[in-house]
Amino acid sequence: HPNWWGQPPAILKGWVDRIIRPGVAYEFIEGDSGEGTPKGLLKAKFALVINTSNTSTEREKSVFGDPLEALWKKCIFELCGVTVFYRKMFNIVVISSDKDRENWLAESREIVKRILRET
Repeated sequence: HPNWWGQPPAILKGWVDRIIRPGVAYEFIEGDSGEGTPKGLLKAKFALVINTSNTSTEREKSVFGDPLEALWKKCIFELCGVTVFYRKMFNIVVISSDKDRENWLAESREIVKRILRET
């Protein structure tokens, strides 16, 4: 997905809000009224997020603290029980060529193949 001001696009955020919900992706321990850490319910062995950005990886980390890494890894997948997380960011979109984007697609396929072999 594209990096949209340090967030996923609204349509993806809406999907997360509808799917990653109590009773489906996580639950609170009995007696916990919601202030504790949820128990993850997802059975997935791993999660992979591939995103594009108009910001360099170095700037994304040093200036912005890499909000997409924190969102997907810490705020969503770890809380839902998925402990193996992979992420690949392709950048810089605005100056990329058709060939660059073709290479990104090929690299994405290879990443998926490698992860599936490892898990």
